[in-house]
Amino acid sequence: MNTKLKILFAVIISGVIGTGLSSCKKDYLNVDEYLYDMTNIDSVFANQDKLRTYINGIASYLPDEERLWTNSWAPFQQATDENFTSWNDGSHAGIKLMVNEITPFAANTYFNNYATWYKGIRKANTVIARIDEAKGLSITSKRQYLGEMYFFKGYFMYLLIQQYGPAVIPPDDLSDLNDDGESLSQERSSYDDCVAYIVKNMELATGYLSANQEALSDIYRPTSGAAMATMSRVLLTAASPMFNGNRSYANWLRKDGTPFISQTYNNDKWGKAAAAAKRIMQTGLYELFTYPKSTDTDPLAPNVPSANYPNGAGGIDPYRSYKYSFIGEIPANANREVIWCTNVNPLGSGSSLNLSTIALLGGWNGLNLTQDLVDSYRMKDGNSISRSSTAYPYPSNSEAYLSIPAAKTYSDVQLTANTARMYNNREPRFYATIGFNHSYWKGTSYTGSSPYTNLEVTYYSNGNATPTINSPNDYNHTGYTCIKYNHHTDNIQASSAIRAKTFPIFRYAEVLLNYAEALNEMNGSYTDAATGTVVTRDLSEIQNAFNRVRFRAGMPGLSAQELASQETIREAIKLERKIEFACEGRRYHDLRRWLDAPDAMSKPVVGMNVKATTGQKDLFYTRTTLVEPLTMRVWSFKMFFWPIPLNSMNKNAKLVQNPSW
Repeated sequence: MNTKLKILFAVIISGVIGTGLSSCKKDYLNVDEYLYDMTNIDSVFANQDKLRTYINGIASYLPDEERLWTNSWAPFQQATDENFTSWNDGSHAGIKLMVNEITPFAANTYFNNYATWYKGIRKANTVIARIDEAKGLSITSKRQYLGEMYFFKGYFMYLLIQQYGPAVIPPDDLSDLNDDGESLSQERSSYDDCVAYIVKNMELATGYLSANQEALSDIYRPTSGAAMATMSRVLLTAASPMFNGNRSYANWLRKDGTPFISQTYNNDKWGKAAAAAKRIMQTGLYELFTYPKSTDTDPLAPNVPSANYPNGAGGIDPYRSYKYSFIGEIPANANREVIWCTNVNPLGSGSSLNLSTIALLGGWNGLNLTQDLVDSYRMKDGNSISRSSTAYPYPSNSEAYLSIPAAKTYSDVQLTANTARMYNNREPRFYATIGFNHSYWKGTSYTGSSPYTNLEVTYYSNGNATPTINSPNDYNHTGYTCIKYNHHTDNIQASSAIRAKTFPIFRYAEVLLNYAEALNEMNGSYTDAATGTVVTRDLSEIQNAFNRVRFRAGMPGLSAQELASQETIREAIKLERKIEFACEGRRYHDLRRWLDAPDAMSKPVVGMNVKATTGQKDLFYTRTTLVEPLTMRVWSFKMFFWPIPLNSMNKNAKLVQNPSW
């Protein structure tokens, strides 16, 4: 099911929110399939109901961005140093990029979004050009529809350049939906021209769309905030080393000699990115979600500022403040951190809950996180595991496997007495995201007599996470899985009681870190001509934005060592994004835009030694390089972009393939 169909659902049918969220698109809309690809376009504008349905058909081309691993819409979550799945097959094809199994022929089959997103742009253009033909359409509805059409145009182009790089910009007056011939036979534009196209359409969308969607029935519809967040993300990417003076693409030129990727570094790009983020911040509409401190909240480390948030981490429960935005504990329309979201089917085939749950509890048990990600999380006082303090020491290799002194319970976290010391006293986001050996799975929604609740999960070769006879590949290869999207009550054995969830496509934490990064990289000041927004590389501004994210996580702000130079701040921001957005589909794009992907993706995949038995704890907790087909990563220059599918290349003689494909 394409969940984005709900973006406009309140316009079509009222009063079905309670049952419509899990319906398939045809059943939900109850319309004929032909309306999605209407060739008799005149009839669409003669009838308001058909126009609404037609617009929903455009929304259906938006990807299911909550699908990160199984049947994902793109390869990006698997193509990172964060994780891999236990299968290399058509349902988990993202891994094929990293083991060098993708060709332009294969791109016809896997993640072939190219023609779909162009169809979305062309249909949006059709609505914009002919909307005045729709008789009886109210001014309010017309403005909403126009805003959504401009948003779709910008968003589809954003998706195109994210996956394929510089794209063909179709003319606005193209209205023939079946026209894929000569009128589309044109060159790809430069990356910067594509960014300008996105910004232009998102600015138009911002002018038409409402600032927020207060009703639960409207939360999937784009707002002006979603349009501004798209601009913030796109402009930050355009300012980054990959697209700002990257000489690696010096010979990749258009027919007129214009580089597809600018060869001249432009400091103003960072200014534009900073201004775009500041513009969102100045609306006052958004804030990081926080949950009040409770009697069971874990005490802060002594070096963490105790002033009430946002001036420190006082008065909040850092674990719940971070975790609750992902697990359905807080409705999206009541969460000011969520700028735009999509619906999640928590029991769908290959959902995060399904992939992370062991076979004994009814799951697939095939989502593996890497030791590199696990080791990135700091101790609770902000120190790295390589430079831990005497107050919160990280154990030596010879002591890492030893059990913690006693079991711990705080917030919704329970550390059993068997928890290894290497997992003790880590920052709250670690426990919100990482499932590790001897993790405690409550699963309290199950009320039967079987032992499906309060289970201590073990990844030893003879532990309770072993695969079933019929599914021998359903096992964890690293000893770590992702529990970021799992509610503590969720239990597959009680499917009817699993918490409904949304997936945040844009959240305010990204805006804050976008702002901090852009300010750090820019020189001097910049004034945005369109909005009048002024930004300056001000250290206190960087700290204020960055520290809000750190304080919300119960951590100290930027240290004197981190503030020592532009480079140390840059490295702190990179690490913060790695942790804050772990397993949210952003890591591949960050590694690429920073030009860090070659190094990050060339490292061997390391995990725990899951071949060890319960009687070999010291061997299990030994960092082990995985040497198996699933982890044989082969990074090459071509992997900065996905290849344009061969069938699309054949339809446009003027297209050039991405470099090295």
